[in-house]
Amino acid sequence: MVQPITLRDRKQFHANVLGCKSITFEHVTVSAPKVSTNTDGIDIMRSDGVKIIDTDIKTVYDCILIGDGAKNMDITGVTSGPGHGISIGSLGKFSNNEPVEGIKVSKCTLTDTSNGVRIKTWASEFPGIASNMYFEDIIVKNVSFPVLIDQKYCPWNKCKMDAESNFKLSNISFKNIHGTAEPPEVVKLVCSGIFPCKNVKLVDVDIMFSGPDGPAKSESMQAQAAALDVISKFGGKADLNTDFSRSLLDAWKEACGSTTPSTILIPEGTYLLSQATLEGP
Repeated sequence: MVQPITLRDRKQFHANVLGCKSITFEHVTVSAPKVSTNTDGIDIMRSDGVKIIDTDIKTVYDCILIGDGAKNMDITGVTSGPGHGISIGSLGKFSNNEPVEGIKVSKCTLTDTSNGVRIKTWASEFPGIASNMYFEDIIVKNVSFPVLIDQKYCPWNKCKMDAESNFKLSNISFKNIHGTAEPPEVVKLVCSGIFPCKNVKLVDVDIMFSGPDGPAKSESMQAQAAALDVISKFGGKADLNTDFSRSLLDAWKEACGSTTPSTILIPEGTYLLSQATLEGP
């Protein structure tokens, strides 16, 4: 366990966790001056079971960077800002990427960061997999792009902008994310045109923007939403006493209004269906 400790004014990164297992950072303070360039807070790669708890990070670039091979991570109670927020990636810049899986970020507060919680992969030919990534109970204050998936990540124009990412992203959840945004685009999902993001959930995302270019808006490219479950989400019941038509129509309405391909899931069972007219595009 690393606690309590203050890391200040380092180049590139303040803590680099590589090839480690079951390490905990708790009550750690990271601080870098605004004039620093390419300075991260804590970078984690090819490590298993890392925890970051009740830590305060002020940097210029990524406050926390989760790289390839990171597994079973728990980040909770982190305050961050300024900086680039909490990032998974960038992934896919080099070959031999190890899978990223089991990442949970919860109960964190980000203030004046240029991104909030994000996943970024390079637009390149190198393949990889990242799955089971959960962002929950996040507060954002004056943050640019609070919720971001960027699979066309290409800083300094060092890649082909028309290329597609070969990184496969799946099972991603953004839940209970509240606060304020600096630009009107509060949710931006830019997924690969070759391998669209699969099973992306946004639940209780309430981010306000009150600037002259408002209101707040979202953008989605090549993202496949999670199936709309008529029982767990729309209150349907698999019995012969409860009319199922209202739940089915509500799920149908949301699916038709989606800007991405949608799936309606009716779990196996016996239902009472009076009448439901399914119309739409």
